[in-house]
Amino acid sequence: MLGPGGMVEQTIVWTDYMRYRLKLRRYELATVEHILRYSAERYVDTATGRLAVIGRHEELLVMIPYERTENTLTPVTIHSTNRQQINSRVKSGRLKV
Repeated sequence: MLGPGGMVEQTIVWTDYMRYRLKLRRYELATVEHILRYSAERYVDTATGRLAVIGRHEELLVMIPYERTENTLTPVTIHSTNRQQINSRVKSGRLKV
C-alpha cells in the first residue's frame, strides 16, 4: 500500500502485549496506528536504543516506544506522559531528536 508521498507504508506488527496494553488502558487501535504512522514528534531513547513517537490520544499525550525494520513498525508499549517529562528527557539526553 502506498502512503503519503508515494512511499510504501510499513506494516504494523501488533504484539499480544501491545494489544493487552491498548485494551487495559482503553486506547483506540486506530488512533494509536495514526500516531505511529503520521506523528512528526519522534525521538531515539538513548537508554533502550528504541525509537519513540509522541502523539495525542484524545486529551492524553502518549509516548509509544517502537521498533522499526524496513517493512515493519512494532509498537512495544504505550503510556501517558506530559510535556514536562518529555522536555526533561530531551534536556538530560535520554531522548534525542
